[in-house]
Amino acid sequence: MKTLIVLNPDAGSVGNVDELVEKVRRIKDSELCVTTKQGDAENFSREAVDSGCDHIVAAGGDGTLNAVINGIGERISDVSVGLIPLGTGNDFARSLNLPKDVDASIELIERRQTRQIDLVRVTSDCTRYFVNVSGGGFSGIVDEKLTPEMKTTWGPLAYLRGAAEALPELCAYRTEMLLDDSEQMAMYLYNVILANGRYVAGGIPIAPEAVIDDGLLDIILIPERPAAQIALLMGQILLGEHLTNEALVFRRAAKLAVNSHPGMWFNVDGELVGNEPAVFEVMPRALRFVVGENDV
Repeated sequence: MKTLIVLNPDAGSVGNVDELVEKVRRIKDSELCVTTKQGDAENFSREAVDSGCDHIVAAGGDGTLNAVINGIGERISDVSVGLIPLGTGNDFARSLNLPKDVDASIELIERRQTRQIDLVRVTSDCTRYFVNVSGGGFSGIVDEKLTPEMKTTWGPLAYLRGAAEALPELCAYRTEMLLDDSEQMAMYLYNVILANGRYVAGGIPIAPEAVIDDGLLDIILIPERPAAQIALLMGQILLGEHLTNEALVFRRAAKLAVNSHPGMWFNVDGELVGNEPAVFEVMPRALRFVVGENDV
């Protein structure tokens, strides 16, 4: 079957689009679809699966990959997925040690060596899927502040710029949680972070011990704390040294139900979803993902 390449020409690190298109077209037995508007990547992927395509490659950033995966949806077992990382942050590619170079990425795509990794389904006002990280609360507000212009101007520092703009809106959410249908928790939180991959925002190690095929989410909860403690915690997060800080709560679970007041806006791999109560469930090793020889 042909490989579908879904290319986002507006991804953060794309330079010469014509040169990039020429390289991508060289992939054997492939068809190229170039996105021009929001929703294209998801629609292209859905149509490809409907037509029997069994290999889809996202050429773009984490958002493009997320759209491709959501276009495939529940039929994820029918296809393998690859990535040519062209985004601003490329956080999921970093978790998988994928090459940044386009030519090296194309070699991996053509080799089609795959690894079974976890996929996460989130059910809220709609059903979405993600492979990297979802965040609710303060991080959701940050994502609302991020604009394409900000990403272009600030690059990997765009998230920190967005966080600075969102600080005046920092508030605690009265949050009730149920982990694995057994452990109940209730607290006032600034943030709920659910990680399958390790990195966010261009390399910040938000879940430095996360494993993408262990069937578990790394869950980081940031409760309401004095400003000085939050400032120290933020500094530790940038270094990946935060999991032992008593200012946060760390858990692992295969399923998490979240209900908060006011409702939290959650993002999945940077794409916003609704602020209704949400249930996150790991689909263990449900996704065949193209990786390098040493990562199979």
